Amino acid sequence: MNEGSASPLPLAAQPFHAFATVLRDHGFTVVTDQIVTFMNAISVLGPRSIRDVYWAARATLAPPIERTAAFDALFDSFFRAESDLGVVAESMPEERAPARESGTTDLDPAAAEKANESGQASSEADAPSARSFAAMSRNDRLALMRRRLGDLAPRRRGYRRVPSRRGDRLDLRRSLSAMIQPGAHATRPAWTRRTKSLRRVLLLLDISGSMKRETDDYLHFAHALTQAMPAVETFSFGTRLTRLTRSLRHSDINRAIGEIAPAVADWQGGTRIGESLQTFLSVPRFARASRGALIVVLSDGLERGDPIEMARAVRRLAARSWRMAWLTPLAAHPDFRPETEALAAILPIVDCIGVGAGIAALCDFIEQSTRLGDHAPAPGRSGGKHGNPYHRRTSSHLASGGPPVAGGPHAAAHLRAI
Repeated sequence: MNEGSASPLPLAAQPFHAFATVLRDHGFTVVTDQIVTFMNAISVLGPRSIRDVYWAARATLAPPIERTAAFDALFDSFFRAESDLGVVAESMPEERAPARESGTTDLDPAAAEKANESGQASSEADAPSARSFAAMSRNDRLALMRRRLGDLAPRRRGYRRVPSRRGDRLDLRRSLSAMIQPGAHATRPAWTRRTKSLRRVLLLLDISGSMKRETDDYLHFAHALTQAMPAVETFSFGTRLTRLTRSLRHSDINRAIGEIAPAVADWQGGTRIGESLQTFLSVPRFARASRGALIVVLSDGLERGDPIEMARAVRRLAARSWRMAWLTPLAAHPDFRPETEALAAILPIVDCIGVGAGIAALCDFIEQSTRLGDHAPAPGRSGGKHGNPYHRRTSSHLASGGPPVAGGPHAAAHLRAI
């Protein structure tokens, strides 16, 4: 940072944020919310000693148990200036080890950008970089979408019931209460219906180098959707997973993008879809956002990792969702066929593969997404612990309106005993 420039963090907090960055650079999965919790823990503890700092880091940054030795080595190196970095290198996969022999084919950020100027090829190089965005103006199509979504967005049935003239269950209490009122004669029965609320939406945005032409539109779309609906979660992924929801809740798009730009470290870098989805599923606080949600993945699906691992992660994610859609800019071409190994693997899992190029296509999809519920979920999503593709529990005797034993095979015996 240049002298005289404004610091985004207080001086005392900068070392703790820098330590989290060091962990990321050495292959540890550390999301932004964990860093915030770490610094809050430091403020609560004092801290009175370096031991307090260590246990605050262990509790909030949550290193895997098999990499505890590497975590301790990095902590000692950073805060105590004493460590054996060989422990760190031995505990890491070869492509992430801090000490490697010369002659590797990995590209540095500048070389990776130059090698992928067209943005049409995926990359496996982790090229952390900062990115600046031009000021975004108001888009008429997004404004129209925001006005329409109140009526067109997918909804789910709630558990609460409200009075309704055309309900599906008799409200016996209200009906009897009306019948015993003084002067009551013929009384219409009272009915109730289940309430409906807007369904949760989960957006997963691919910001790798092969998707750089669409990144601005995706962020603009995610911001408009977050402003239009009450429950929208947004994450970006390339080589790392970053939660963008908090910043996108700002009503000013330029303020939201101004917070996102320095927070995301993997702009236009490599493509590790399967690994990013596994990271999402491994954090319970994140994974619960997919339960019963409409999941929309905006990606070209050019996975540089193992397609089988990617398909496994997509299947787990789809099994949690209401419906799952994969929108790719490649589908805008009239001759598009999902022929890559990764897209072919997820074809029987996702409920829809559509066009993900341009704001108009994204708005058209979200306005018509309710129609996904007209068809059964994709057959390839079921399996494991999620055997019921509709994610609905069997109705109890109270919900079905019948007594608990009247429909059973021994109902008569029970009634005689009573």
